[in-house]
Amino acid sequence: QVQLVESGGGLVQAGGSLRLSCAASGRTFSPYVMGWFRQAPGKEREFVAAMAGGGRSRYADPVKGRFTVSRDNAKNTVHLQMNTLKPEDTAVYYCAADSAYSIATTTNKYDYWGQGTQVTVSS
Repeated sequence: QVQLVESGGGLVQAGGSLRLSCAASGRTFSPYVMGWFRQAPGKEREFVAAMAGGGRSRYADPVKGRFTVSRDNAKNTVHLQMNTLKPEDTAVYYCAADSAYSIATTTNKYDYWGQGTQVTVSS
């Protein structure tokens, strides 16, 4: 089992920045792909970004150039730096872990999920 706890959400004005963190516990962290997803009201949960244990990363088109995912395997944490935030980035953001090697972008590929953290971007 892997337990994931997100933090760092909040309210920010458009154009601002937030840094989300996800702390993992329970199993060796480094082999897992760590992903970030988000879910806005009335919408399906969607892929945002992910990083494999070796450092490869992948981003959804709407966040490319604005968001950066990073991880610290020694501290079992993964971060999502979000810059130039837009109102359409408003959502609950979830951290997820996948034991596979390749970076997946669909929710059904991820084995473990955090409880989510709210990000609200005002216009």
